[in-house]
Amino acid sequence: MTSPKLSYLLPLLLLSSFSGSREAFAHSSTIEYRQTQAIEIQANYEQNVPMVNAQVTIYAPNNPSTPWQQGITDEQGRYTFIPDRTQTGSWEVKVRQAGHGSILTIPVEETATATTVPTAQSFVGGSNEVYTPLQKTVMAMAGIWGCVGTALFFSRKKIDHC
Repeated sequence: MTSPKLSYLLPLLLLSSFSGSREAFAHSSTIEYRQTQAIEIQANYEQNVPMVNAQVTIYAPNNPSTPWQQGITDEQGRYTFIPDRTQTGSWEVKVRQAGHGSILTIPVEETATATTVPTAQSFVGGSNEVYTPLQKTVMAMAGIWGCVGTALFFSRKKIDHC
């Protein structure tokens, strides 16, 4: 026999878990860049909403484990840096905010002279898959189990130990 509290609490828990806004569940993010003498990064969420004040970490090709430069994006989700052209290769740029983010690899080549007109490049990159499907399933199951456990805890009968 279920208690009256449980019969009201369980439907409310189920309803609240499915009635949230879609944006509360996940954001994908993209990073675009434009390369001239400097590299300008544009970081956005999926509906072209800028990632304002997102943490930017840049790694040089010769030392990919230590940050070469760190900063934050501006109000439009932009960040500009000038790479060391003597360090040619793939520069990694990580942009993160509130658990969402992307990693972008930018190829940098040594310029022959300072008067060389750089070619403008544009690239859209990023990872929509921060977690694997298995990890997402385990997290969803843990959340559901937490709700069920909480409901069962509060619906238990009080035992008087005298």
